[in-house]
Amino acid sequence: MNEVSKGSAKTVKLAERRVFSHSFKPLYQEGMGLVEQAAEYLDGKGRAEAKKLSRLAATLYAAESMRLTTRLMQVASWLLLQRAANSGEMTRDQVASEKSKVRLDTASAHDEAAGWAELPDDFLDLVTRSLRLQALVRRMDEEIYGASAMVDMQPVARRANPVSDQISLLNTAFARN
Repeated sequence: MNEVSKGSAKTVKLAERRVFSHSFKPLYQEGMGLVEQAAEYLDGKGRAEAKKLSRLAATLYAAESMRLTTRLMQVASWLLLQRAANSGEMTRDQVASEKSKVRLDTASAHDEAAGWAELPDDFLDLVTRSLRLQALVRRMDEEIYGASAMVDMQPVARRANPVSDQISLLNTAFARN
């Protein structure tokens, strides 16, 4: 490589190229579609299925439903900010400033949690898909804006789960002898 080409060589960030191009539309549609599917499920079929669960599984379902909706709202916020930047409604600096309010680290209970096996398959599918989408968006965010924007976030798998801790405490407190 000669001196001229060394100075003009730039690393291509594929995530940035994807977000700030027309190929962002399928990702945006996938995310917003998942938000709609989750809302429809939780208001309809999920409500009926939750009534059939044991007390333990119903408590886990309620907690995981909150995590699911929180996760999806955070992802939707990120997608909306990127769409605003893509359409020219906001500058990248404005997006970077606003996206600092978005958390892409909403954890989930794990499949070893008491009651997990009893949760409805459709619900578990939504949880799994939301976690995959969150992981994709998080990786894209780190590539576009840098890991320094995510410094205060611990890896999802290692975070303490206060909701799960509270569920365990409630189960202990209300356990029947």
